[in-house]
Amino acid sequence: MSFIVAIDGPAGAGKGTITKLVGKKLNLVNIDTGITYRCLTLAVIEKGYSVDEKEKIVKLLDEIKIQIKRNNGEEKVFLNNVDVTKEIRMQKVNEFVSQVSVIPEVRYKMAEFQRKMAVGKNVIMEGRDIGTNVFPNANIKIYLDATPEERAKRRMLQNEEKGIKTSYDEILENIIFRDNTDKTRKVSPLKMAEDAIYIDSTNMSIEQVVEKIIKIIEDVKLANSSKKFDKPGDSWWKKTQRRVIWFLFRNFYKIVYRIEVNGEENIPKEGAFIICGNHVDFVKVPVIVLFCPRKVNFIAKAELFKNPILNWLGNLFDVISVKRGKQDVDSMKRSLKVLANNEGLGLFPEGTRHGLEKGVKVKNGAAFMALRTGKKIVPVGVKVGRNKIVINYGKPLDYSEYKSKNPEKEVLEKVTTEMMNNIVELTKI
Repeated sequence: MSFIVAIDGPAGAGKGTITKLVGKKLNLVNIDTGITYRCLTLAVIEKGYSVDEKEKIVKLLDEIKIQIKRNNGEEKVFLNNVDVTKEIRMQKVNEFVSQVSVIPEVRYKMAEFQRKMAVGKNVIMEGRDIGTNVFPNANIKIYLDATPEERAKRRMLQNEEKGIKTSYDEILENIIFRDNTDKTRKVSPLKMAEDAIYIDSTNMSIEQVVEKIIKIIEDVKLANSSKKFDKPGDSWWKKTQRRVIWFLFRNFYKIVYRIEVNGEENIPKEGAFIICGNHVDFVKVPVIVLFCPRKVNFIAKAELFKNPILNWLGNLFDVISVKRGKQDVDSMKRSLKVLANNEGLGLFPEGTRHGLEKGVKVKNGAAFMALRTGKKIVPVGVKVGRNKIVINYGKPLDYSEYKSKNPEKEVLEKVTTEMMNNIVELTKI
């Protein structure tokens, strides 16, 4: 299975440089989609075609051969077995590449070609429409941007290093023209994908941008793995069991229930938090643990641990046992320790499966933990449909102003009511 990182953005934003560096550091295959369009544009110029001769240009796609080779660590681009590494960066290509790449048939064929290049590989790919068109289901989407003036400065320095003479005004004019062409074209226009992460690199160094993107990739990989549950002292056998179960369960839910997760950005990137959701049933509950971006230690009734299999799974994924209807000091200590370790604590305020439907009295344990520790509550609504589960994370609820070691009953009820109202609304989305 491929792991795809899509980096989009306007001309001169540094996508090519950043993509190469990140790819090298994380051992990701770097596919520069701009090279393919530039090679075609160069071929069009050499043939003497005008940009209006669309049929000839489309036909040319079947006649040219594009290769990217590495020689002593340096990337070389070949068009029909001729080294065109410098030629595709010339001003004459810059002036026409946007007009060639805007042709619908060209973009369609190039997208197919680019997808084939990524099959079975862990890839980082940059372009204008990677996250919106070529790989709309990419694991990570980043939109890298900078002001036109800054991009013109960078492009001028690149050209000088390659011995290409161009003026700053010419480059700036070309960048503004390309921005307008890319953003207004009818087919696959340049735009930021809804789920993309925006990075403005205007006042950032190359190293800072690379570091930021690597952090994003590593965070996503961690969120999608069982490693976030690993603790010092875990045996290799426990880690192996956890990874196997994690892999089997995640893929089972993906295939059978077509998981959809919304509002992941509402999960705090760091620090402790309390996640509270509706208690659907034992089969659906694990989806929050499996698909939450961060580790969540859920609280579950002690009766479940009497079952050998559930007991094993509970210990494997740090589920906290609680004796219902009693003051469980041990459970309280473990819960406070989770928050002290800046992890996520998970609770189901209903206290029983389908509690909302049954009209049961909602427990105030989540409100108590939030008021005692001052940590935010993240409400979550799990909506189950036919062969589909939707997880909706809501905006964090901050009750730190009421923080107290012994919260008043009225405040507990107020927080519990507001929290449950949020959960109910999230189940309707």
